[in-house]
Amino acid sequence: MQQDPRTDEALMLAYRDGDGAAFEALYGRWRGPLYRYFLRQCGHAGEADELFQDVFMRMIGAAANYEPTARFSTWLFRIAHNRLVDHWRKMGREPVDPLPSDEDGDDCGNNPPAAEDSAPDRQVERRELGEALMAALNELPDLQREAFLLAEEGGLTLEQIASISGVGRETIKSRLRYATGKLRNKLEPWR
Repeated sequence: MQQDPRTDEALMLAYRDGDGAAFEALYGRWRGPLYRYFLRQCGHAGEADELFQDVFMRMIGAAANYEPTARFSTWLFRIAHNRLVDHWRKMGREPVDPLPSDEDGDDCGNNPPAAEDSAPDRQVERRELGEALMAALNELPDLQREAFLLAEEGGLTLEQIASISGVGRETIKSRLRYATGKLRNKLEPWR
């Protein structure tokens, strides 16, 4: 099946105007990154499924009023971020930002991509690395993990992540720096 060449914004405008195939193209592009974002934030497939479906339902509900004032990915992940914050609050949990106070200024993704070498020892090594990465991601503080996943899974820029999160660019830059440093330290044995 050939991928639709239109931009995400053009697809969303087409969907807003009644083009069902445009929605299918958007869903195909964003289902993996959005689902992995939720799965890695929650750690439970059931919760990730619920949040994922809810975001697409909200996207459908908001389609009639959609205007491309930002990149589609920023708009979509803003909805996802807000839904995740609502979920955390419902669970009685607030995300913690452990930054020092002066810093203010279709696989589910559980396995790394298969290597060309499929020898059993390489498969075991890749599986173990994937598990180590997931464990390291789960150990990150919520806000650092979210910034990292928005950058990696969503392909968003610092400015887009800052807009979604409602904080400054430098705060996001710090969160990403801390997250990357912690992940490097945890994954050092795999280098």
